[in-house]
Amino acid sequence: MSEQRKAKRTKMVLPVKVSIAGVTHLAHTFDLTYVGARLGGLRAELKPGQIISLQRGSKKANFKVVWVQQLSPSEVQAGVQAVEKQNNFWGVDLSETDRESRSNVDALMSLMATKK
Repeated sequence: MSEQRKAKRTKMVLPVKVSIAGVTHLAHTFDLTYVGARLGGLRAELKPGQIISLQRGSKKANFKVVWVQQLSPSEVQAGVQAVEKQNNFWGVDLSETDRESRSNVDALMSLMATKK
């Protein structure tokens, strides 16, 4: 049975600092939603349910680790969810309307380019 997601994912790679038990690690996002992200490039042990701190630019927030996937002995990916609602934590607009508008503009520009 396929899982229904509550929020649409946007593929976007952004650098983040991850603080785990007071130690800071560099990582990046793969996918974003307004409530969480899929993180990669992590070289630290994580466990589902663990609370970690993410920093993106000057913004910091706590996130709960939802799932962890071991990719190699030294690298993991993790799904994280914000502990508290964040206003534009990622610094990008993730609204459905904005994404649909951009998609429509891209389609229109593509059509116009082929009619030359």
